[in-house]
This record gives sequence, structure tokens and C-alpha cells, in this order.
Amino acid sequence: RRRNALSVIQVDGVTLEGVNPIRQAVFSHFESHFQAPNVDRPGVDDLQFKRLNPMEIGGLTKPFSENEVKLAVWDCDSYKSPGPDGINFGFIKDFWAELRGDVMRFLSDFHRNGRLTKGINSTFIALIP
Repeated sequence: RRRNALSVIQVDGVTLEGVNPIRQAVFSHFESHFQAPNVDRPGVDDLQFKRLNPMEIGGLTKPFSENEVKLAVWDCDSYKSPGPDGINFGFIKDFWAELRGDVMRFLSDFHRNGRLTKGINSTFIALIP
């Protein structure tokens, strides 16, 4: 155990001995290396942001149309799989006629509740325009 101890170190040409001086030197060294620099970041108080017009605002809150959902699905790579045991977009495209009701019901529930069902990964979120 004694072989693992630091009894003397040299910092900037000065020899330090004893537990407390060594502890302080090590602490100061790491504190100076890992301290966040004091950066004066610009604020957003004086920035002018564009505002949405009423039509654009309405577009953010309207329910998803079947056509825009279908376009989003068709825009995805057919072979991209949401998980190792998940189905890919090629399957969804091939069986759209059978799946569209469930997909639209899922998206309507999301629109109404603002929550995704547990187990949905980020690939599916990309469908939401």
C-alpha cells in the first residue's frame, strides 16, 4: 500500500511535501483544466424573430391528413427498419391498404393526446411533419 502513495511532487519548480500541499496542488491542477471558461454569450432580448401568419399557425395544429402521412411514408427508405425485429417501410408501403387505418388511428391519438405510445422509436417520429 505504501508503494501507491505520493510523498513528494514538483509543481512549477517548487517541491511540495506532505498530504495537504500535494492534495491542494492536484486539486488546483485539475480545477484549472476542467473549469468552464467565462464566456460572454449574446442574449436573445434584442433579436427580431419572424412571426407565423394565421394560416401557418393553423397548419401547426390541424390533424394529419392521410395524404401527407402516405407521402411521408413513401419518402422513407423501404429497407430502413425501426428495430432488429421491427418491420420496415417497404412492408408498410406494400400493405398500406391494410395498415393505413391503424396508422391514421395512431397518429390521430398522438395529435389528440400529444404523447407517443411506449416503444415507438425515433424513426417513426420522422413521419410527423
